Amino acid sequence: MTAVHPARPSNVGLRLYGRRVVLRPLVAQDFNGWSEVRRRNGEWLTQWEPMRLSHHPDPETNREVFAARCGARERERLAGTQFAFGIFVDGAFAGEINLNNVVRGAFQSATIGYWIDKSRAGRSLMSEAVVVLAQYAFEEMRLHRLEICIIPRNVNSRRVMEKLDIRTEGVAERFLEINGVWEDHIRYGITYEEWNERRAQIVNDWIGD
Repeated sequence: MTAVHPARPSNVGLRLYGRRVVLRPLVAQDFNGWSEVRRRNGEWLTQWEPMRLSHHPDPETNREVFAARCGARERERLAGTQFAFGIFVDGAFAGEINLNNVVRGAFQSATIGYWIDKSRAGRSLMSEAVVVLAQYAFEEMRLHRLEICIIPRNVNSRRVMEKLDIRTEGVAERFLEINGVWEDHIRYGITYEEWNERRAQIVNDWIGD
């Protein structure tokens, strides 16, 4: 069963546990592992990500820029607007999963984004990570709805949604700029009511003992 520790003023204490994955905020000391995975997976990842402006410093090659990135993610977490996690498998960095665009008030919603090292793809690690994060979002943060938006041709990311049987809500045309192109995205959604109805089964299947 997933052990969930509530957010603390420092990144040090926040850990979310699955069967095989551990989610925690990245810190400056993670630079070497993060940089190695990002560089090795450059072609695998950039086709699905917003284009980085050429005049912006690159956290993949600059330790100080990476540390500043970690600091920005920490400030966003403390502000309650975004919760970014590294995915660790057997103690090694394997990818990232983020709870983005957290909106409270009447909306109580957020979006999930993720990526994983190509060498670890196909083992359902990301499906497990999504369930771990969803449990935290619904049961600790008390959000009402989560959304995941995926380019239609990104069959690997869509497979994560299919494994978890997350409901599709249609296609948003030219939804996000990805690698310099305004791409359509399939929108997947799950509400607290759906999570609560399926909780026993999905937690047992993916993160239970």
